[in-house]
Amino acid sequence: MRSGDTDVTARATIRDCALRLFAEHGPDAVTIRQIAAAAGVSPALVLHHFGSKAGLRTAVDDHVIGAFDTVTESLDEATLGEAAAGGSTASLAGAFAEGFPPDSPLPAYLRRLLLSGDPAGQRLFQRWYAMGRDLLRAWDAAGVTIPAEDPDVRAAFLMCNDLALVLLRDHIERAIGTDPLSEEGMRRWVAEAMAVYGGRAFRIPPSDTSPAPEAPGGPEAPGGPHGEGNTTR
Repeated sequence: MRSGDTDVTARATIRDCALRLFAEHGPDAVTIRQIAAAAGVSPALVLHHFGSKAGLRTAVDDHVIGAFDTVTESLDEATLGEAAAGGSTASLAGAFAEGFPPDSPLPAYLRRLLLSGDPAGQRLFQRWYAMGRDLLRAWDAAGVTIPAEDPDVRAAFLMCNDLALVLLRDHIERAIGTDPLSEEGMRRWVAEAMAVYGGRAFRIPPSDTSPAPEAPGGPEAPGGPHGEGNTTR
């Protein structure tokens, strides 16, 4: 193995160990020494590769964002449109299951990133929100969806529903007995979500078509043209 390959491997190992520790404890609670110990390297080597803890955290942020982008970019409009229209969800479930295996620290780290107010989390949210709006426009044009009266709110609403799988993953798993980001969990989740979005969740009572009652003082009211109170003969 060439020296350059060793450096790349060591850098990736340090980054991955930092990711796991950051996800479990939060970046502020983890030290360079702890990361070095987990990676089996010296603190000096951590600084050699990343310059500082801040530099290491930036590398972790970029890695996490890139991993999620890889999953979302693997799902083309046709695949997502098929799921949205009530078709097969196998491709969608498979992509998430492959990208986020059960032992992956990525969802937990993303949860911290989004909820901490970190600038990287804010940028990520805005990027995904823009992607969601673009996707809705494409679906509207293709006739998959009914155009919204407020497309900005609809894009935000749908994105919040999707992010719930990441932010509430552990709670959802305990509730339904399946990891929602596993292939089985995604298949169950998407199928039910499409039922809700497709209008198959709520019973809407039929409109009342019976004639409205006459208003007081109308033709049939006492005192009207034919009522007892009419003294006209």
